[in-house]
Amino acid sequence: MHINLIVIKTSDIAATARFYESLGIHFEHHRHGQGPLHYAAVLDQVVFEIYPLKESEVADSTLRLGFTVSNLEQLIEEVRTQNIKIIKEPATTSWGYTCLLEDPDGRKVELKQADVCE
Repeated sequence: MHINLIVIKTSDIAATARFYESLGIHFEHHRHGQGPLHYAAVLDQVVFEIYPLKESEVADSTLRLGFTVSNLEQLIEEVRTQNIKIIKEPATTSWGYTCLLEDPDGRKVELKQADVCE
């Protein structure tokens, strides 16, 4: 078994897409039938989608996502210029060279250096 789909929901779909695009994810706009317009990207056979919340819903800020990146130092320098919240600065841990960011809905997003964790 392997994971093939991750869907997050947000009240500000454009801001959330910009956040993940700043990490290097390239989205396309999608709509399935009469469903809502949303963003979708394919990351190593996993579809990652951002959908708008319904008015009565609240984003789940308890979800934590992790992404492996090819150059963590360079990416963090770019992130610093975009007013993105860095919760934990890059550091070597028992899981590799990682850092922790926060997306617009308060989700924790871990970035891990590829050559250290593979």
